[in-house]
Amino acid sequence: MGAPAYTRLENDERRRRLLELGARLFTEHAYDEISMARIAREAGISKALLYHYFPSKQEYFMATLAGGAEELRARIEPDPALPPAQALTDALDAYLAWIEDNADAYAKLFRSAAGVPEVRELVDGVRDGTAQRILDGLGAASNARARTAVHGWLWFMDGACLDWIAHRDLSREELHGLLLGTLAGALMASGVSFPTL
Repeated sequence: MGAPAYTRLENDERRRRLLELGARLFTEHAYDEISMARIAREAGISKALLYHYFPSKQEYFMATLAGGAEELRARIEPDPALPPAQALTDALDAYLAWIEDNADAYAKLFRSAAGVPEVRELVDGVRDGTAQRILDGLGAASNARARTAVHGWLWFMDGACLDWIAHRDLSREELHGLLLGTLAGALMASGVSFPTL
């Protein structure tokens, strides 16, 4: 006979709470500043139990990131019914709103990406997927110059967003306009016109 149904719910609830704790801790501290022993203490559980749920700190960190990445993906998913320029504009605004709400986590994510290969892979995967959606929307998926322009713009965007949250001297609307303008310029230089709203 199997275990009672409530056992599964308790395990799921514990895992959910551990992921919430991880999201908070990895926002407050860089990846290398926190140990599994400290995480277990914060959670009020033994280190062995923490390892039962997450076999390594890296897997725990990646699981907390996956939850945040899914939330972000859902927020910025472009509406396929909109014209490409409007879909991009709306997705960019949603992305900047998410950064505004999660500034510390965003900055720590990029700091951690430098030292944790899996985080770098996650960031690169998100960047590649975003570039592909933009190129598909422009009808330029096979254009090497446009691909290079869009990928370069995404790197620029990360730097601009990090500067924005570090200095807080531009409004979100100003940054939004700057980012759209630089994308339009990069695409123009590649020979692809940026669609108008």
